[in-house]
Amino acid sequence: MLFQDTYQYFGFWDAIEMGLYYVIVGYFFLLFFYFLFIRFRTSKKLYWLFFSLFFLCFGVARVFFIIYYFYAPELFDGATIASGEKVVEFLMVNYRLATFFTWMGVACAVGVLGILLLPPDSQIEKTERKGSILKNWLANKNNVKLLIRVGLFIVPVIIGILALTLSQWLFMDPDFVEPIGVNGGYGIPDDIIKITFGSWEYPLGRFLFNFIFMPLFLALIPFVFLYLAWKTFGVLRKSYALNAIGFLLYFIGGRILQGALDVADFPHVKAILPPLIILLALLIMVIANNYEQLK
Repeated sequence: MLFQDTYQYFGFWDAIEMGLYYVIVGYFFLLFFYFLFIRFRTSKKLYWLFFSLFFLCFGVARVFFIIYYFYAPELFDGATIASGEKVVEFLMVNYRLATFFTWMGVACAVGVLGILLLPPDSQIEKTERKGSILKNWLANKNNVKLLIRVGLFIVPVIIGILALTLSQWLFMDPDFVEPIGVNGGYGIPDDIIKITFGSWEYPLGRFLFNFIFMPLFLALIPFVFLYLAWKTFGVLRKSYALNAIGFLLYFIGGRILQGALDVADFPHVKAILPPLIILLALLIMVIANNYEQLK
């Protein structure tokens, strides 16, 4: 159980890893308050609001992931399927909430990119045109840009809502249905909705989210910042380039490297390297968004 003297699954390297992720969570919330109350409050720019909410959402998501990976498994009594079913239900609640807030964070990052790529034109001639109200509304470039920005923002929001509302069997970890004592299994019935390629099977929801939707957005965000760096000059170019490096490192440390080290079974490297890369990424993003003040 959670408050017992000895733990079933919680070891030395788990303690190191969890401690580093607590530091990351604290840094996330610190950055949220900084960008909300220092940058957004003084400038009133929507860019800083999205940026602050990005850190808030990822911080909340990381809290649920900490519960999912470190605390929830300790609730299992290690013997009965009834206990396993309750623990799995609790695990999936935390996983779905973590996934939801992760996608809300991605939506905020996309909102930042939409503002940077499609800023409103300050001077647009207002001309009366014959036609429907919708046609006249779409004739305004600012309205079209707003429509595209809202559309890009809504896509990850919808994905997050689906993660929260669809069946848990779409996202269930395959190890959970293993017999008790085998690969961290809980002995629950195997009702997982899977996608199959030959002899390889994987939960359909996790496949779509982890191998299609998330890589698409992970590639989009750093690429757009690199594009903006290429199109601009001076301080802005360096700021956009640092943002691209920061986001790229964050997604490498938080998604790609962590998953690879899980498969490779290097607990000491997995406990230290991904969290340190995430911390480095956050530091680079902070420097990028305060570059003009640090010069």
